[in-house]
Amino acid sequence: MSESDTRESESDPPIEERVGDALRTADRTVATAESCTGGLIGSVLTDVPGSSDYFDRSVVTYSYDAKLEELAVPREYLDEEGAVSEPVARAMAQGVRDTAGTDWGVSTTGIAGPDGGSDEKPVGTVYIGIAYAGAWGTGESDAAVDRYEFDGTRTEIKAQIARQALADLLAAIDGRERSGYR
Repeated sequence: MSESDTRESESDPPIEERVGDALRTADRTVATAESCTGGLIGSVLTDVPGSSDYFDRSVVTYSYDAKLEELAVPREYLDEEGAVSEPVARAMAQGVRDTAGTDWGVSTTGIAGPDGGSDEKPVGTVYIGIAYAGAWGTGESDAAVDRYEFDGTRTEIKAQIARQALADLLAAIDGRERSGYR
């Protein structure tokens, strides 16, 4: 996947600018919980001037203990599914959203390589979680997780994951705004 894959056309601004514009327009905020990307999503978001209007924090939770202590990822998810799994990605996105008090939470957990993969979860496998906090009592809070597999070097895979996470966030923001949920 190349950077252009996260753009509608080459004339569009970079994904991080489009995410920033969408968050600013919707008056929403975001925080990230990153494992395999090691803070790269937060770094890319803060490359945009004025990102403090909508970006709260990035929490790098690389170890099992960090996921448990910083994000309250249930120990059972880590024991039963492993860190690179749908339930862990969901809990990470929800955890960072809730601990930061933001509208959106984004998480990444995966295998950037070059080692550590398996037949079930090869190198390049990642789960990206996107969680939204609706107003209390509305039942509008939700979270979704998607699984991807990327190719390349460790650095290339991390960059692809970060861009995909931003593309997933942008799609979620756009979908929520179009549907009229606020």
